[in-house]
Amino acid sequence: MANIKSAKKRILVAETKAARNKAIRSKVKTYVKKVEAAITAGDKAAAQAALLAATSEIDKATSKGVYHKNTASRKVSRLSKAVNAMA
Repeated sequence: MANIKSAKKRILVAETKAARNKAIRSKVKTYVKKVEAAITAGDKAAAQAALLAATSEIDKATSKGVYHKNTASRKVSRLSKAVNAMA
């Protein structure tokens, strides 16, 4: 354990930020799974609605610094491509 006050604070702040980032990532994964489930079920309308919600969540995570801009763009692109590929 750190002895210096500032180091102790950094540990606490890092834990807090890590927990926040983990929660946001988890939320994004849940929305992505909803899109994938709709694609698997073959429900294009539900997939498009889920894609819209997932895109919004990914963008929010990016604006908060959880995901890099290119990572978010790649995730959205892959989901969009999968939804558009549906019959």
